[in-house]
Amino acid sequence: MAGDRAVGPVFAALADSHRRQLVETLAARESATLSQLTVGLPMTRQAVSKHLAALGSAGLVSSTRRGRETHYRLTPEGLTTVVAWIERVGHEWDQRLAALREHLAAAHQAQDRAH
Repeated sequence: MAGDRAVGPVFAALADSHRRQLVETLAARESATLSQLTVGLPMTRQAVSKHLAALGSAGLVSSTRRGRETHYRLTPEGLTTVVAWIERVGHEWDQRLAALREHLAAAHQAQDRAH
């Protein structure tokens, strides 16, 4: 499915704890500059920039230039495909577990009748 291919880059981008921290920081703000995002992180501006590029490639972060500064903002639409995928997979598992539960209940009732 097309949606399944879209989730890979998002999961790969979010696999790194620093990137997740950047996503959380951006989620709490409208936007932030590279300098603002680097504060409190144990890495260089260049490393933060690379993480932002990875998040951007996954469709999670966008950037706009304002004068001499670049402002980054979270683009939560990038998570929409992942949320839909998780819901679909969760629904499939719910159905399988419900079928197993029904099967076990029927087997238990059959065993009770046999005794």
